[in-house]
Amino acid sequence: MAFELLVVTVVLAFIFDFLNGMNDAANSISTVVATRVLKPRNAVVLAALMNFVAAFVFTTAIASTFGKGLVNPNVLTQSTILAAVISAIIWTYIATRRGLPISVSHAITGGLIGAAVTTAGLSVIIFDGVFKTLVFILIAPTLGLVGAIIFSILIIRLFRKVSPGKINAYFRKLQLVSASFYSLGHGSNDAQKTMGIIYAALIVSGILTSADPLPTWVIIGAYVAIALGTLFGGWRVVKTMGMRLTKLRPFEGFSAESSSGFVLLFTALAGIPVSTTHTITGSIVGVGLIKRISAVRWIVANRIVWSWILTIPVTAGLAGIVYLLLSAIL
Repeated sequence: MAFELLVVTVVLAFIFDFLNGMNDAANSISTVVATRVLKPRNAVVLAALMNFVAAFVFTTAIASTFGKGLVNPNVLTQSTILAAVISAIIWTYIATRRGLPISVSHAITGGLIGAAVTTAGLSVIIFDGVFKTLVFILIAPTLGLVGAIIFSILIIRLFRKVSPGKINAYFRKLQLVSASFYSLGHGSNDAQKTMGIIYAALIVSGILTSADPLPTWVIIGAYVAIALGTLFGGWRVVKTMGMRLTKLRPFEGFSAESSSGFVLLFTALAGIPVSTTHTITGSIVGVGLIKRISAVRWIVANRIVWSWILTIPVTAGLAGIVYLLLSAIL
């Protein structure tokens, strides 16, 4: 029974990773679609490819943090991990259907914390790891916003004597590079959360210890799943992020993607699990603010922020309920 439960957990973790890619397709392609640099389908293919390429570029520092740096895996059960994944899947599915660009990272974070606390109490939480994750809810979008403003100002200054038509033509090409760069960072960050969950499940099952490295099949499987999810895309979320939040020109799309890409590169190397959704949203707001405050559609931004605020408590509570149900059934 224990092995069968492990298999179910791993399969559902990959399904969650697929849904992660669907919801976060907006992060990867919304700017490049909004500026009409690429058609939606071509943009999705590019993002999915770069999501997968990330497997061969980055370390698994975030997976290690997520698998054993948030809660103590040695006191968890398979039902704990399964409850965390199920709650994250439910919330991600609901958000994607409603066009809400939630933080899928925080959905699984909330699920893991809620299920773990229900299993073994507050002592199971590794507060340093959780604190670092929560702090970057604010830091990541702020860095994205500031970086996008800096990029935009530099571009405006450097190209102030160039006609708008030439600027657009130049940055339409450069945006292919910045979109690829961002998608690389997106893949490296988000796929590793699924790796971390599977890592924790393997430790709980006794197949691995916390000293063992992450198996190659887990790494490749996670990147394949998120790439396929991105390939299928969550088009309602793409519309919210790329077309409703603010209007973007090619150089602004380049600024947003470049800023977010650097933030994700830094956090991936540092092993800090951040929200790619938060980061790109902050960057898009940043380029909107360069024009004027009213250029940002604050009603849409407010709706997005509320979905961020609700994600961790909702998935934590949901995971606790799912864990109790699983315990009663199993």
